[in-house]
Amino acid sequence: MTSLWTRRAVHLAALCLLTANLRVSAMANEITSKAPVTLINSFEVPQDRLADAIRGWEKARDFLKQQPGYITTRLHQSLSPQAKFRLVNVALWESPDAYQTAIQKLGKSGIVAEFKGIDFHAALYTVIREDE
Repeated sequence: MTSLWTRRAVHLAALCLLTANLRVSAMANEITSKAPVTLINSFEVPQDRLADAIRGWEKARDFLKQQPGYITTRLHQSLSPQAKFRLVNVALWESPDAYQTAIQKLGKSGIVAEFKGIDFHAALYTVIREDE
């Protein structure tokens, strides 16, 4: 079984990948709310790259948690090795602007290069319904 820290490391790897592909930064510009936002990033990770993705996520997490606006992040790993998305990152940020600024800094750090060959699908979300 993968440790909680290992699973959390993969979550940040997802954030690193966002920097490599500026789609998320563009999405942050489209959200005008100053309320906290949720990043959901699903990763397609080849079996032989899983450990690399987790290590990269840990590096990205360590970098991003030092940035203003960071709240928390969690990395999830599929129970099935056949799942299309082996890893899913869920992170909370104080605002889209805080996230975008942090991702731009991450992109300049060089950490993102470790995710070459890993596909990801990311977007920022806002809560529209909750349990009562």
